[in-house]
Amino acid sequence: MTFSLVARCARTGQFGMAISSSSPAVAARCAHVRAGVGVVASQNVTDPALGPELLALLAAGQTAPDALATLTQGRAFIDYRQLLVVDAEGRSAIHSGAQVLGVWGQAQGTDCAAGGNLLADASVPQAMVTAFEAATGHLGDRLMAALQAGLAAGGEAGPVHSAGLKIADQLDWPLVDLRIDWSDDPIGALAEAWAVYRPQMAAYVQRAQNPSVAPSYGVPGDE
Repeated sequence: MTFSLVARCARTGQFGMAISSSSPAVAARCAHVRAGVGVVASQNVTDPALGPELLALLAAGQTAPDALATLTQGRAFIDYRQLLVVDAEGRSAIHSGAQVLGVWGQAQGTDCAAGGNLLADASVPQAMVTAFEAATGHLGDRLMAALQAGLAAGGEAGPVHSAGLKIADQLDWPLVDLRIDWSDDPIGALAEAWAVYRPQMAAYVQRAQNPSVAPSYGVPGDE
């Protein structure tokens, strides 16, 4: 019921992921990023606790493959989970358990990994990786290109209703955390939200770090 891609930007060191699902509010449960550490997607009969646990293992110095092996070893119900991990060096790892739903697939590329379940076609994750590797620009642009490619390749077997884009840069809180929790066109709505937010995101960081020099807020009453 989900397709996603997790990635590192080798140029900036940012980590991010893009995701879409037929379920509501998918990014609230499945998207996990930490600045300087990595990115994790925890999906398919989701256990949201697995994302922070994997990030903690990465922060402790384990590689993506080692962290995934540590977490999955003897873990209850792990056959129901699909996990995607990229670490600070761009290494990736994927776990797709025996109980992953429907048609599923997974793919790895340079600094990225993609996976999905209940897909229209098992080739969707590879289409996402190919699009991500071919795209240019900000990590958010590349993640959106991957998500749109996944939809174009068939996406989920049924209609999707939620989507999300999450990116960590240098701060404890995400640089980007955009969610469409319920829509008939969540990926289109997410693309629109990203287009609006992209030129403003640096200003929001500046307002947090030094509001005395930040640009005006651009709202009624602000002078």
